Amino acid sequence: MSISMYEATVPVLLRFLGNLEKWLDKAQAHADQKKFDTGVLVRSRLAPDMVDLARQVQIASDNAKGCVARLTGAEAPKYEDNEATFAELKERIAKTVAYVTSFKPAQFEGSETRDIVLKFPSATLEFKGKDYVLHFVIPNFLFHMTTAYNILRHNGVEIGKTDYLAR
Repeated sequence: MSISMYEATVPVLLRFLGNLEKWLDKAQAHADQKKFDTGVLVRSRLAPDMVDLARQVQIASDNAKGCVARLTGAEAPKYEDNEATFAELKERIAKTVAYVTSFKPAQFEGSETRDIVLKFPSATLEFKGKDYVLHFVIPNFLFHMTTAYNILRHNGVEIGKTDYLAR
């Protein structure tokens, strides 16, 4: 039995984006209870050389929308990366979820062999669709999801493994 590229990406991306939205709700409740500005959490980072929570959410969003766009040959929407509040981050997640859910399984047919080229200032990466998903998208997406989770957890938000893996 094989798994389609749609099954390997869309449900995983949507599940974790939904979880991320719930983490932000819990973070909002935590800040309200402790009576501090949520901007503190939005700007929090785990280490001086790591990006903050807002950027972790933005990168996870970019990974999700970029993944489905590249695999289907579509053009991903561009977001300004200027979110500074939980409400704005949740709006970005909602836009990303709407975009990802707009794709149908048939649009992914043959995408496992599609040529994917990523150009960065310091390197160009070339993949076939399957390797792009398995060796770039999923690990990178989960890295940023985990880092967002860890930033919130480190700052006292009461989330745990069941929140991370929730359905």
